[in-house]
Amino acid sequence: MLLTGTYERSLDDKQRLALPKRFRELIGASAQPLFLTPGTDGSLSLYAGPAFARMADRLAAQSPTAQDVRAFGRLLYAQTQSVELDSQGRFRVPPELVGHAELGRECVLVGVGDHVELWDKGRWNAYLAQLQPRYDQLAESALSGVAPVQLQSPAGSVTEEELARPAQPR
Repeated sequence: MLLTGTYERSLDDKQRLALPKRFRELIGASAQPLFLTPGTDGSLSLYAGPAFARMADRLAAQSPTAQDVRAFGRLLYAQTQSVELDSQGRFRVPPELVGHAELGRECVLVGVGDHVELWDKGRWNAYLAQLQPRYDQLAESALSGVAPVQLQSPAGSVTEEELARPAQPR
């Protein structure tokens, strides 16, 4: 499964969002649980069960005595919500996660390999405006192992190396 593409959607009054049909088909959303987690850079991440399990396995493989590992695990699991799609392919975004990502009515769903990121549209557009001009530089760094360069994102300072890694929930 390789999730790609960008789709604009509106969050309705009940905080429901329609998952694009292409994403539903790729992740087999009707046959398995979906997990909505805090993401990076002010986004949310939506994982199919197997992809979330792989990420959980990676976390479990880290040293349980490392303070950052323990803290991240607590934050991740405490804030992760299981969500289900209704008959129209919509899922409800819990209020605490709406607040975490500062979601407004207009949202963007972005395919990011093994998961979908959910962004407030204005935040996504600001992120794109800042980083798109550096696409070639980011590509070179991400694909060739060049030393990371500090960049400023809407959510704060990040390195190109951090941007190149698949997004992980906070």
